Amino acid sequence: MGLEYKAKYAFEEANKKEKKEIFAFSEDYKAFLNYAVTERRCVKLGVRLAEKNGFKPFDSFKALKPGDKVYSVNRDKNLVLAVIGRKKIADGVNMIGAHIDSPRLDLKPMPLYEDSKIAYLKTHYYGGIKKYQWLTIPLALYGKIVKKDGEVDVETDGEDFALVISDLLPHLAGEQMKKSMSEGVEGEQLNLIAGSMTESGEDSLKENILKILNEKYGITEEDFISSELEAVPAIKARDVGFDRSIVGGYGQDDRVCAYTAMRAIFDCNAVPDVTAMCVWADKEEIGSMGNTGMQSKFTENFIAEMIALQEKNYNDLMLRRAMSASYCISADVAAAYDPSFPSPYEKTNSAYLGRGVVMEKYVGARGKSGSNDASAELMGKIRKMLDDSKVVWQFGELGKVDGGGGGTVSQYVANLNCNVIDSGVALLSMHSPFELASKGDIYYAYKGYREFYNKFD
Repeated sequence: MGLEYKAKYAFEEANKKEKKEIFAFSEDYKAFLNYAVTERRCVKLGVRLAEKNGFKPFDSFKALKPGDKVYSVNRDKNLVLAVIGRKKIADGVNMIGAHIDSPRLDLKPMPLYEDSKIAYLKTHYYGGIKKYQWLTIPLALYGKIVKKDGEVDVETDGEDFALVISDLLPHLAGEQMKKSMSEGVEGEQLNLIAGSMTESGEDSLKENILKILNEKYGITEEDFISSELEAVPAIKARDVGFDRSIVGGYGQDDRVCAYTAMRAIFDCNAVPDVTAMCVWADKEEIGSMGNTGMQSKFTENFIAEMIALQEKNYNDLMLRRAMSASYCISADVAAAYDPSFPSPYEKTNSAYLGRGVVMEKYVGARGKSGSNDASAELMGKIRKMLDDSKVVWQFGELGKVDGGGGGTVSQYVANLNCNVIDSGVALLSMHSPFELASKGDIYYAYKGYREFYNKFD
């Protein structure tokens, strides 16, 4: 055994059988990414896959026994899956929590306007984005409109037609290009081009667009006020590189961890020792607030209800003890070291593309603000489990000290007195419309999460 730490590489460690599994797994993952472009579609697909794998609605159970597979949905934006273990739920659970919201452009409550014979839709960006990256790329519109007399789903998909935000040509962009990158494009300039055609004697362009929307969706302009419409990149996930070793696609933060956690619970032991849980949360990109974010009581209440189905004399003390005895992987992506932009990283403690699933003791910013900061004991247990299971792993932190930082859902689960560690897949171009992840890292995240459900106690 050498004394010096040596990094391992996913494709170098994988045998022939695993390499086939890595590439096959990525094909299913790309199909998932192409459908699950919003949190609502993510939950919809998650439920469909869960039922295909034997999970049933929690409300259909009057008691729980080892091996039962249950799920529960919260407001179409949260999903929790559980496989009941041999040990009582009151003695703790093994939980993996990931978020299914991603940076995007939301339509404003009154979005449609006309200027210079061009119809536009006003947007308000959601989450941390580089605004200039969203110009001149094809965008699709998804969401729900709640009318006074019913609801309608909007799914433009971007293939039949796309929406787009224009940009200045270089010849006229002298003043724009003198500005900093954060100031070169303003939030109020992120307006989607929605049309440009009128004919002589017809209504205004805005009215013409409203007529088209009314014919297709039966809506009026006022119905936008009670809608949730999201503009996302109309770019399909695809292989990147001559060797096809990388997946490129929108929304991999954090749907890569959501998907791998879901697949892991599908493939865990039929009856695990400890109850396995997979939680998909919303609103992480804006602080995990609201009744669908990880700061809500949804997950905690679900665990309480499961305990109540196993214990005749349930009380709140059982829940508190269960949370104290539980373990959680906060499954969120990590920043992969980018050799083209090396200055924000500290190479010795960075995550890298292709070195396996990432363990992060802490995230946060500057003095670890907003971080869970996992204990040495928990780091040691996870590390041993991964090594014993031959899972390729690495460690990392989010850039240099004082160089930035960010948060995950870990701190909110830890506030329940749960043992929590951050672990996920390293990405290049995180929060861009087209993020990059190694197929090897994706596979070993899945394998590590599966072993957590099977072996961690």
